[in-house]
Amino acid sequence: MRRYEFILYVFFYEVVFGFSVYGFGYFASMPFTLLWSIILGAPAVILLMNLKGKILPIVDGLLRVLYAIPFLVEYFIYMQFKELYDLNTIMNGAGGALTGFTTTILGLIFSPLGVFHLFLYSIPLSLLVMDLKKKTYDYTQPDKQVKIGTAVAIPVCFVLNLIIIACIPSARTIVGAEYNYPKAVQAFGYMEGTALDIKALLFGSGGEFQNVKNPVHLQTSMPGESNGESNPGESLAPGESAPVPTPTPTHEPQVMDIDFASLQAKGGKIATLAQYCSNVEPTYTNKMTGKFKGKNLIMITAEAFTAEAIDPVLTPTLYRLATKGIQFTDSYVPATAGTTGGEFSHIFGLLPTSGGKSVTNMTENGCTYFTMGQRLNAEGYFGYAFHNNDYKYYSRNKTHTKLGYNQGFMGIYNGMEKWVNYHQWPESDYDMFVGTCPLYLTQDHFNIYYMSVSGHSGYTRAGNAMSKKHWDETASLEGKNSEAVRAYKACNMDLDQGLKYLVDRLEECGKADDTVICIVADHFPYGLDPDASLGNMPKLSELYGYEVKNYIQRDHNRIIMWSGCLEKEDPIVVDTPTSSIDILPTLMNLFGIKYDSRLLPGRDVFSDSMPLAFNLNYDWKTDLGTYYSSKGEFVPKDANTQIPDGYVQQVKSIVSNKIKYCKNMVGTDFIKQCVGDPNK
Repeated sequence: MRRYEFILYVFFYEVVFGFSVYGFGYFASMPFTLLWSIILGAPAVILLMNLKGKILPIVDGLLRVLYAIPFLVEYFIYMQFKELYDLNTIMNGAGGALTGFTTTILGLIFSPLGVFHLFLYSIPLSLLVMDLKKKTYDYTQPDKQVKIGTAVAIPVCFVLNLIIIACIPSARTIVGAEYNYPKAVQAFGYMEGTALDIKALLFGSGGEFQNVKNPVHLQTSMPGESNGESNPGESLAPGESAPVPTPTPTHEPQVMDIDFASLQAKGGKIATLAQYCSNVEPTYTNKMTGKFKGKNLIMITAEAFTAEAIDPVLTPTLYRLATKGIQFTDSYVPATAGTTGGEFSHIFGLLPTSGGKSVTNMTENGCTYFTMGQRLNAEGYFGYAFHNNDYKYYSRNKTHTKLGYNQGFMGIYNGMEKWVNYHQWPESDYDMFVGTCPLYLTQDHFNIYYMSVSGHSGYTRAGNAMSKKHWDETASLEGKNSEAVRAYKACNMDLDQGLKYLVDRLEECGKADDTVICIVADHFPYGLDPDASLGNMPKLSELYGYEVKNYIQRDHNRIIMWSGCLEKEDPIVVDTPTSSIDILPTLMNLFGIKYDSRLLPGRDVFSDSMPLAFNLNYDWKTDLGTYYSSKGEFVPKDANTQIPDGYVQQVKSIVSNKIKYCKNMVGTDFIKQCVGDPNK
């Protein structure tokens, strides 16, 4: 009876997906994918066993197509974003991306690799058609015992799967305390990973908060002091460093008057979060506190930006801002949930544990109190948010209007089209800056947010309007870089020239010294390698100047924080690990804004808190070394670094707690219950 072939087809779909995304690393998940091919394929087999006549091959063919679609969707998402997207992100983030960038997505689908995968996934349907044409399709119905045996195989395989997981410590960890969708798919395959994702959506994920204090660690340097460690592609001004005074015991804790005891009495997630926060050690004010008090703020999320986009010749303004401001030489932007996930991290100071729905959850629940937009709005600043693409993209027309920018949010189709040509892709950052600067430069105090787009993929001379616009200006790269890398550098020149226009206008009106420009990426330039996987990213490796083998290397970046006043001072260097979630508490400290450091998992980089950069894969880096979760391996910074007893386990627990905090907090109104109305 050939109905059982359907289970083989499901296994075939999984194998194609696994090898396409992970290469030979997929072998480790084979036992799980085989079991789940039976668990998910057997119900279809049972259905087919109970059908007769002409309806049988019709349903058979329909099932072969329906089972293939999820694998194809996730694969093409991976091709575009270089991340596996959970259901939350697909429904609330990637869905918009897949429809918004129609040309890009169609290009991926009809690329040689895309067509090849369409062919592979059509093989089971093609075999059915061939059987029907040859009249060899099997219409035989099995007896009752066969049907019962097939049904019994489902729970048997499910239990066997659980037993295997129970016998493997690393598997137990992924299913439990360190659940992460991409990590689960890598360990167990797409089918079981998605099943775990559904379980997490319905019941939550991760274990309880662990009782741990910040470890006593041998910090090699305080913010502003060089420790001599270099980072590939990021050392832009060798030798330029100056110490920043460290906080003294007389400084005050960065806390607010929050009644955690009352919140704990409410039970549920609110109580859990309140108990956790009440035990978190706060950071303290320091000599950098209030350094930017009263200054204007221009915050820029730069599309697909990274450290290697900074060049003293090609992008001189970016180079100036990076080397003449506060220099973050060991910074990271975890790539999670694409652009909307990157925006979420530095706007809210959290990791997007609800994927593409994270921004929506926070804004709908009124949890925007701790955003720079709201806090400066409360001080009477003129606020405006801008984007040079569709203003409804990622539902920004609903979310970004709640971030405290009192003049609203403007994009294409609600005002930006007056200045930006939206009949090209991508649109021009330069045009956006030229058009919008006059709207706020006359204000006494302004707070501005930009989401750029010029650096977006695809990176070809002909297919990227910004790369084509600046191609001749990158003639010096001829023969040195591939077309993709050259196109990437060329399109970032539009951002640079837009920034030059902005800085020139600030200097002309005498406001450069009183304005802070903060630039951070949304994610690494994943569009450089449309057909690659982690460990096989030749174009990204070419750009970075080293082979990209892990998430830490992939997500290295350059946070820029500049003000004209800093150019008159000795350079300030922050060479300890920092990440995008550190931007919010650091800015709040610099602007002298009252906030509660216990409610933000990132840190003010000028505090004496332990330097820590981490991602949702549970990888992390401190000033003492790097921990790779997939290997369970900690690598000290160098051979001379002393690691205190229990240090690695303590930091692992801290990272687990911070991720658990993000998972519990995103989706509740905990922040609002702690501090009240975000508009006050």
